[in-house]
Amino acid sequence: MVEPSGLREAPSTARPRPSSIKSPAPPLARSGVAERTFIAIKPDGVQRHLVGEIVRRFERKGFKLVGMKLLQASEELLKEHYSELRERPFYGRLVKYMSSGPVVAMVWQGLDVVRMARTMIGETNPAESRPGTIRGDFCIEVGKNVIHGSDSVESAQKEISLWFRPDELTCWEDAAERWIYE
Repeated sequence: MVEPSGLREAPSTARPRPSSIKSPAPPLARSGVAERTFIAIKPDGVQRHLVGEIVRRFERKGFKLVGMKLLQASEELLKEHYSELRERPFYGRLVKYMSSGPVVAMVWQGLDVVRMARTMIGETNPAESRPGTIRGDFCIEVGKNVIHGSDSVESAQKEISLWFRPDELTCWEDAAERWIYE
């Protein structure tokens, strides 16, 4: 019988593992790397086509994407997300801006990911952000600063549960983890 396109399945060269040899634990289990953070690419970042560049930076750093969605955030969701800023004079403008276009909501996982993500993002005021940070490279003013990142592990947990249901987060073993973590 002729195989489609002339392709044939290569014979298996893998030897069966003796039952006395156990596979090493996945790197995540070995290293205890389970910290997660919430990252949102704001409407200006989406409109300026920066989503791929931002995702690429997080992947190149070695973090694992476990949840991602594009959505038009409701005012209700945004008011809850920014509830601690309710008394600030810019609160109304912030909610209006964040609901003005689509947002890419993401959950990233990795060692010290909350702190490292904040470093990668840069200062809230882009004028104070170093070149090489996301805001230092892509932002000019505070009002439209491209990206949000959780500022603590506790905030990350709250924000993740606000934006994602548990079944929207995927636990998976990234083959690159063994090359990133000891």
